[in-house]
Amino acid sequence: MKGKSALIFFAVALAGSASASFENASPQRAGRAIKDSLDRTVSIPARVERIISIQPEISRLIVALGAGDNLVGVDYTLRLRDHMFRIIYPKEHSLTLVSMAENNINLEMVMRLKPDVIFVSPYERQIVKTLEGKTRIPVVALASMGNFTKLCEEMRLVGRVLGREKRADELVAYFNEGVDRVRKSLDAVPEQKKPRVYLSFWGSLTRTPILYEPVNAAGGINVAEKIAPDILGSVSTKVNVEQIIRWNPDVILVHGHYPPKERTMTVDEVLADSRLASVEAVRSKKVFYTLGFWDWWDMAEVMIETLYLAKLFYPERFIGFDLIREGNAIFKKFYGVGGGFSELCRILKCDEWTHE
Repeated sequence: MKGKSALIFFAVALAGSASASFENASPQRAGRAIKDSLDRTVSIPARVERIISIQPEISRLIVALGAGDNLVGVDYTLRLRDHMFRIIYPKEHSLTLVSMAENNINLEMVMRLKPDVIFVSPYERQIVKTLEGKTRIPVVALASMGNFTKLCEEMRLVGRVLGREKRADELVAYFNEGVDRVRKSLDAVPEQKKPRVYLSFWGSLTRTPILYEPVNAAGGINVAEKIAPDILGSVSTKVNVEQIIRWNPDVILVHGHYPPKERTMTVDEVLADSRLASVEAVRSKKVFYTLGFWDWWDMAEVMIETLYLAKLFYPERFIGFDLIREGNAIFKKFYGVGGGFSELCRILKCDEWTHE
């Protein structure tokens, strides 16, 4: 599929489902046990009405499920660093801050808020032990680790915990349909024609994700895919410049999920780096910003990222494709806010690198 025809099926699919209602919570069932990302079995109360989330990815899923008003406490990241959460949940300023930098948890505040469940990152095993031991409140450690399948499973699991299975299934179906449409539109691209991509993430030229599914879904090849992570259980690693040169990627993507004044690595710096002068991406000036991970993932942004990269890798197949319009439709579907992606782009200045 080429040209404007690639645009049509995305626009129809997104516009047709952007007005779905958030009011579909299912009746509460008896208390049940769930298994989290640490392979722990956690007993959840029959009715979950008060939630503390110190895992940003889960906080965003909760809002997407229409349960933002069940949040009573959040972590410092959402309050102090997340440029998106205040867009999708304008009442975030009213939520109690229960942790500070380095995940220093205020146990007294946690107890005072009386949550029915606490969501945390599986990376912070000590926090899990401390919270469970001190509060006796169910603690669920969840993260999708940059994997599409796990992200969908996570949405369904949180939907179960909150009694919002129908909404969760609806969003998972919408997500899978959008991503599958991108994949299928590029099925005919031979492996040898796919761009080889290096990702410069987290403000460092040499810090890169070994798993970044939007690149694969958009018809690219992540050159770092087969490298082991430098921390067990993570999805990132540190490489050296010599390795990047040996890979000789066709495209370099720079983490752009920061406002310009907060970026410690820029496209211009990569292009001007004399060590990379022989790299194909630099010689052909195919170095671009991309959204990337931002304190874990967000299902809506993953969809937008996949669309953006597909257009970036295969511009001739996406002529006339308006990423801002489609991004706004996706935000509307997930969060019920109009112009949400436009507002995020205004903050991040990503309209400067997502335009035609």
